[in-house]
Amino acid sequence: MTKNDPYAALRFKEFNIFLVVRFAMVLAWTMQFVVIEWQVYHLTKDPWSLGLIGLMEIIPAISMALYAGHIVDQKEKRQLLIKCIFGFSGISLGLFFISSAFATKTYSTNVILYSIYFLVFCGGIIRAYTGPTIFSLLALIVPKKIYPNAATWSSSTWQMASVLGPALAGFTIAWIDVHWSMFFVFGFALIALIGVFQISKKPILNPKLGEPIIQSLKEGLRFVFKTKAVFGALTLDMVAVLFGGAVALLPIFAEDILKVGAKGFGVLRAAPAMGAFLMMFISAYIPLTKNAGIKLLTGIFGFGLCIIIFGLSSWFWLSVFALFFSGVTDGISMIIRQTILQLKTPDNMRGRVASVNSIFVGSSNELGAFESGLTAKLMGSVTAVVFGGSMTLLTVISTAIASPTFRKLDLTQDVATHEKS
Repeated sequence: MTKNDPYAALRFKEFNIFLVVRFAMVLAWTMQFVVIEWQVYHLTKDPWSLGLIGLMEIIPAISMALYAGHIVDQKEKRQLLIKCIFGFSGISLGLFFISSAFATKTYSTNVILYSIYFLVFCGGIIRAYTGPTIFSLLALIVPKKIYPNAATWSSSTWQMASVLGPALAGFTIAWIDVHWSMFFVFGFALIALIGVFQISKKPILNPKLGEPIIQSLKEGLRFVFKTKAVFGALTLDMVAVLFGGAVALLPIFAEDILKVGAKGFGVLRAAPAMGAFLMMFISAYIPLTKNAGIKLLTGIFGFGLCIIIFGLSSWFWLSVFALFFSGVTDGISMIIRQTILQLKTPDNMRGRVASVNSIFVGSSNELGAFESGLTAKLMGSVTAVVFGGSMTLLTVISTAIASPTFRKLDLTQDVATHEKS
């Protein structure tokens, strides 16, 4: 294994199994979310209903996140992940039966709609545990010296699944309708469940087992807020994702503005993830650790510009182009953020730090969906997207001016320290 080996993490069998599990789970989750978006919009024809999907998931995801982080740091990670996948499988199976009721008109529109929102709410609870569990499990599968490489491949897998999930959802909706699209989601969840059983149980590295929850949470929050690199990266990315959540309005753009239907919707939904995946692959060969602060700021600034272009575009392929490069720039942000978290977080509090990350960044996707739905209702879809992109640019400019320390952030020394450990 050479120092700059781009495939270092892939030389560990369990890490490859972990990637299969993560791929199947993300594919199922992103596909399910897109199918739900499409079904809800066809039920209501209301942008507000799309925003409510994000709200229904973010309420439990945020309210449960810190407690979930505490539990993850106290429990064995593989067993927790098994429980998370079981829970998600049950939700996807429930949505499969609800979509059947929609197709056969067994129940009223309101009953179907509220049932979908309820299951999305339950999914938010499961998500609160899933993110910290996966983040913590990754650190137990590979040696510390290859954390940056493992984080890159893990993020790449996430992006690849994010490419295929929305695209597959769009195409299956067009080919076999919503009902059987949900059956595909359930199938991928089962693949993830089979895979996670191939990973061995891992030790619990927290020396404070049984620690009172309030004390545990205070310690985790104190670490995040005192570690400027972690807090700065999370805050910057949270605001960018919050105001740049144009993807939540893609059903409206596909149907009413660009008029490209379900297949065009699948292409639009996949474009950002395709761009991000390309960036992930490049970063395996060209690390982004040097001058990480300025690269993160540049990436998020580019993301805001792409969102504005997408909002103003009335030409399908220009919209795809803008979304693709929004994915490239977002990929830069994701790689740097994940590298910061893996390098700066002690083993005994990975669950708690990941839970704070899920509040700052993960949940901001759903909050961004809610914000986009609300602003689209108030000012129109195009104006809402342009407004979000503009707010992202203002956030980056403000951060660059107000925090010269973050602007000068460099992770090269951190990587060297871990390689020697």
